[in-house]
Amino acid sequence: MLPISDPHSPEKPKTPTKSSLDRKNSNSFSFSHIQTLIYHPRSCLILLILILQILILYASLSLPISTFSLHAPISVKSGGPNSTELCPDGRVYVYDIPEQFNKELLQNCDKLSPFGSRCGTFMNNGFGEKFTSVANVVPKSVVNAWYWTDQFALEIIFHDRMMNYKCRTMEPESATAFYIPFYAGLAVGKYLWSSNFTARDRDYHCEMILRWVREKPYFNRSSGWDHFITMGRITWDFRRSNDGDWGSKCIYLPEMRNISRLLIERNSWDYFDVGVPYPTGFHPSSANDVKIWQNFVNGRRRSTLYCFAGATRGFIKNDFRGLLLKQCYADSEKCRVVDCGGSKCSNRTAAILETFLSSDFCLQPRGDSFTRRSIFDCMVAGSIPVFFWKRTAYYQYEWFLPEEAGSYSVFIDRNEVENGTSIRSVLEKFSQEEVKKMRAKVVEYIPKLVYAKPNTGLKGMKDAFDIAVEGVLKRVKEREGGYKWK
Repeated sequence: MLPISDPHSPEKPKTPTKSSLDRKNSNSFSFSHIQTLIYHPRSCLILLILILQILILYASLSLPISTFSLHAPISVKSGGPNSTELCPDGRVYVYDIPEQFNKELLQNCDKLSPFGSRCGTFMNNGFGEKFTSVANVVPKSVVNAWYWTDQFALEIIFHDRMMNYKCRTMEPESATAFYIPFYAGLAVGKYLWSSNFTARDRDYHCEMILRWVREKPYFNRSSGWDHFITMGRITWDFRRSNDGDWGSKCIYLPEMRNISRLLIERNSWDYFDVGVPYPTGFHPSSANDVKIWQNFVNGRRRSTLYCFAGATRGFIKNDFRGLLLKQCYADSEKCRVVDCGGSKCSNRTAAILETFLSSDFCLQPRGDSFTRRSIFDCMVAGSIPVFFWKRTAYYQYEWFLPEEAGSYSVFIDRNEVENGTSIRSVLEKFSQEEVKKMRAKVVEYIPKLVYAKPNTGLKGMKDAFDIAVEGVLKRVKEREGGYKWK
């Protein structure tokens, strides 16, 4: 049986009884009593204090009932008189869930993957180990903002930020939305790569946490539509239809129907899936860190027209990545390649970052699924992404990317490339002024694509975490009378 850790609601203040006010005694003075008191100075003082108390009592009884409401205003209880202005979209309550669903998973980080320990990967609040090899590539003042961050670390990063979020409330009754800090991706990850585990193993943690959540009154009163969760893998890892297929069936469980799910790749046809940026290696501590980086990438001299960082998928017939690599190698004068075959891109060098920093455009085909982390590594470096599938970005990250796709990116239909269209010829059609304008838009959006360090966030600037949570809060309010499953 799972431990119950539902915090108690704050105890309501006791309403004073009529007898405690003792109004009868406070009004029973005769004239003779007053006359006696007048001739005694000390008694005069006592009388004056008594009269003032009577006046205050009568004044309080004449005030509107709402002034003495037992429930103080949410803004006062949850963070000071200006908190309504600081949190116009509402506040978030973080469930204190059993540790087996988050903390214990991290404590057993050496067992999270059949390929070796993940402890170094998820240290430093999920950012991973320091990315020391960038020291000769980036400005010295922001070297400490770079980490070797895993693309599946979203749940840890998000949870740590949420615990210190300015709009977090400790009182569930005052919450607009409820966050479930379950590490769904970490929980299922260890079971994905071995035939020794069953479908039941892959579903266990998700089934148990949803059983725990559905016992909570705040979940039941809304059928979960004001609840949300981060799931640090792509949506398809949680959409198993048959026991013999890949992944868990977490998203298909009944309790998950109305819960908003923040994922690094969403199902474009599922309203409750929200695509959020993959974690990159850049985690600024302040708005000044971001500005330094923006100035650096905006003024960077770029010697290459376009680049591609990736590996072929030899097991895929007519592999599109192989086609891009072929074009790029054949056009070495204008294209720079980082071939990630084998483990060449996991050797902790800064080769990929340096390549993006040196190129006007970066090719972004689909990865193993429709999206890939490289999109965000590319844009954080100020390089302009070139897409070949609209589902790679345009139908994924609407909250985080400019509304006008052509303002920051280039789209080339993959069928045209397969039929012989030269990527170089398409990209060379853009004038230097157009390239400069697109890069400026990419650089402008960098804050929305990165996850700042915990505790403070970026004062005066919103990062990907802020955008995501505010977006969820807005959706909750919009859904109050609208679309949700019953």
